Amino acid sequence: MLDLVDCSGKQDLKSMTEEELKAFLAGLGEKPFRARQLYQWMHEKLAGSFEEMSSLSKELRGSLEEKASLTSLKVAGERVSAIDGTRKYLFALEDGNVIESVWMQYHHGNSVCISSQVGCRMGCRFCASTLEGLERNLRASEMLDQVYMIQKLTGERVSNVVVMGSGEPMDNYDNVVRFLRLISSKEGLNISQRNLTVSTCGLVPQIRRFAKEGLQVTLALSLHAPNDQVRRGLMPIANRYGLKEVLEACRYYYETTGRRLTFEYSLVRGVNDNENEARALARLIGGYHGHVNLIPVNPIKERDFVESTHKAVQDFKNLLEKSGINVTIRREMGRDIGGACGQLRKSYLEQQEPT
Repeated sequence: MLDLVDCSGKQDLKSMTEEELKAFLAGLGEKPFRARQLYQWMHEKLAGSFEEMSSLSKELRGSLEEKASLTSLKVAGERVSAIDGTRKYLFALEDGNVIESVWMQYHHGNSVCISSQVGCRMGCRFCASTLEGLERNLRASEMLDQVYMIQKLTGERVSNVVVMGSGEPMDNYDNVVRFLRLISSKEGLNISQRNLTVSTCGLVPQIRRFAKEGLQVTLALSLHAPNDQVRRGLMPIANRYGLKEVLEACRYYYETTGRRLTFEYSLVRGVNDNENEARALARLIGGYHGHVNLIPVNPIKERDFVESTHKAVQDFKNLLEKSGINVTIRREMGRDIGGACGQLRKSYLEQQEPT
């Protein structure tokens, strides 16, 4: 469900399109051109308060303060990797919840991984995000401000965004689609849609709906197994949507959008990383025009999953390549700062618990 009000019931301006801002400001007796000014202050100049919006009259700024909200996240924690400079941020929301985001430097530009929900209800067994369940969806403004805050904090231009942090993006469909349109708006940060990636564990109806949005976004499927039996042991959603149904939806996405698919595959020692599973994976996705991203699993203490050996990872990659599959091994970014989804938030919440 789309959410255009904050937790106090005020209008959430940063989640609005320019046309919606025109309608809102018309209700305050303002001219349409004020909407463009307000939009640029929020999405191009990245203003953190109404007070900063100097081209708006004092009276209008006062009205906005009274009747609307300007989402502005607060930094609750930061960790910087001594290995590769990756930065992991913990942001506080206005309702007291916290979310996490990651800033990573690559040769092709700066990438930010954002959260789409507070927590997650998908229950994937290798992920820390889901251990506490789902608290709530994030509004588009709260997703946007993760990117905006990181750009301001680092002083660096963000060129790539992956919606792959805490939460299942397709479980927060309307707000995520709105975020994608706003972050790629020419009047805002104007990040190319081709540099945006949305991950999903495989919600079939939403994948098919997403294909019809007219977006040029990369879809990343959390696959993690070459058959339903192993996948069900890792991902409860696999009990609802089998691989055949999920992959048919992915094929539909590719055929409708022309965008190449990414298949995320977390390698867990003794679970899904042997040579037979590599061959089965090659057979499964051979005709899908996809790219496999192998991810050595990031262990969490609540699970007994162990990272695959370096040799197992390389052997898996080599077998896929021999079968004509395009494959890379994801760089392990921020391993020394709890780089996996949900780890920083979980440690923060544990510290807040009364002893």
